[in-house]
Amino acid sequence: MLNTVCMKNFLFFSFLVGVTQAAAAQGVIPPAPTAPTESPATITVDFASKGGPYKPIYSWFGYDEANYTTMRNGKVLLTELRDLSPVPVYIRAHHLLTSGDGKAELKFSSTNVYTEDASGKPVYDFKILDGIFDEYKAAGVRPMVEFGFMPKDLAAVLPNRHEPYQVHYPKSAISGASNNPPKDYKKWGDLIHTVTAHFVERYGKETVLQWYFEVWNEPDIDYWHSTAEDYWKLYDYAVANVKAVLPGARVGGPATTSPSGEKAYNYLKGFLDHVAAGKSLADGKPIPLDFISFHAKGRPTIVDNHVTMGIKHELADADRGFYLISQYPKYRSLPIIISEADPEGCAACSSRVNPANNYRNGTLYPAYTAAAFKGLFDLQDKHKVNLLSMLSWSFEFEDKDYFEGFRSLSTNGINKPVLNLFRMFGLMSGTRVATTSTASVPLDTLVSTGVREKADVDGMAAIDDRKATVLVWNYHDADTLAAATPTTIKLSGLPVGAKRVLVQHYRIDDTHSNAYTRWKAMGSPQQPTAEQYAQLQSVAGLQLLTSPAWVNVVDGKLDLTTELLRQSISLVKITW
Repeated sequence: MLNTVCMKNFLFFSFLVGVTQAAAAQGVIPPAPTAPTESPATITVDFASKGGPYKPIYSWFGYDEANYTTMRNGKVLLTELRDLSPVPVYIRAHHLLTSGDGKAELKFSSTNVYTEDASGKPVYDFKILDGIFDEYKAAGVRPMVEFGFMPKDLAAVLPNRHEPYQVHYPKSAISGASNNPPKDYKKWGDLIHTVTAHFVERYGKETVLQWYFEVWNEPDIDYWHSTAEDYWKLYDYAVANVKAVLPGARVGGPATTSPSGEKAYNYLKGFLDHVAAGKSLADGKPIPLDFISFHAKGRPTIVDNHVTMGIKHELADADRGFYLISQYPKYRSLPIIISEADPEGCAACSSRVNPANNYRNGTLYPAYTAAAFKGLFDLQDKHKVNLLSMLSWSFEFEDKDYFEGFRSLSTNGINKPVLNLFRMFGLMSGTRVATTSTASVPLDTLVSTGVREKADVDGMAAIDDRKATVLVWNYHDADTLAAATPTTIKLSGLPVGAKRVLVQHYRIDDTHSNAYTRWKAMGSPQQPTAEQYAQLQSVAGLQLLTSPAWVNVVDGKLDLTTELLRQSISLVKITW
């Protein structure tokens, strides 16, 4: 990967805990000498100036290959996802209704839950589907049930489509008849009714009431081989049957692609207009809608032989999608699930296929995600909508090369740096508070241009009972070398009870929370020895930059100083 800061340029940067005037008299060891730096940045946090809640929008993940759920490293990763968050983690997967043998492969999976006998009578086989959902239960995560795709025996024969039922990667895996509409919408509704009833019987009503049910995926592109009006019908039959089984179930859609594009924007608008009309094509009743979903994607490219991210595209998708939803008073307060929120679109396309995907192994991926994370909160506040989820379409790919360049959280059981960012998110809780930076890129610029000139050195913070957290980062779209930025974090408004506090500083950079750079230093082995594998495991988790320190607070104020390398992220956790 084209890394942002060479290890040889920055061997170590100390973290100096500074305090305001009186506390400084205690004597603090000065920071170690550093390499030449960028202009200093000051990040100011006022814990007394409270904003909206810090919602766990990070605790949602998904993947194409549902059958990876039951495989060796898939099981391990599910438990790691559960453990990164104090709140429930939700999992969304494609192909829950697709016909096939249940073997996982890139961009395809199957459960074979539905077939028909010679007379056309439905036959149900829940073995594979139960295995997936049993694994979710065992890991302690919750499903976001995506109803897709069409079982072979239920798929309509279309005069303008001649592809077989299954089309496999690297061909267009969404071109097959598995993405056709149903030949019989009543049978489609009966399928949804039967599957939902099975979930309730197997896992219990109260458990299933905690899930979310989404109808299909990206019907505005070739994932759906029919008209928008036919998708409305598909949706209506699905949600009517979920509600018939479980009236309190949470249902929604339409999981469209990027609404910054006119086609996807108009598709999402058409869906909302259809639901607002209140006449279901299934039963003539009002149409249930408990959440609204769409997707937001960035667009990395190669510029001057280095990876350059496209954060503006993801944030523009959210900006326009939130705006549209805000225009419907009836739906403005509904939860919004960005059911795929990522730097680009194809998780299963490795960096070998597209060199722009080189961002996925090192620190560029988490730095981008940190900046996007705050941007999504800010856009939610701008449009006064209710963002529930920033679902990362990332999981793991079984039996592939180490660090092959898939958009994944783990590779052969070794966590990537990006997973440690989600662990940082999980350490934050409570209420968001006012945070400003002298070196931040304004929100309007992030949406319109991205981070193409100066770096975005910024942060966000939250306060909870006896805990305050500050997340800071140094992000740039371009994956090029740059000096570190001296950064002062000025805290004020800490509670009266916070007299002496414990400061813990976590870091993701080239030498912390980063198994990728350690793997490269080993010579990039594809068959690491047991000793090498243990070494990779030892640095794959979230690491402290320095030892925890107890520090006195004066008048609710505390200054912290550090060096932020380009594409690095820090989380400062303060407890008392």
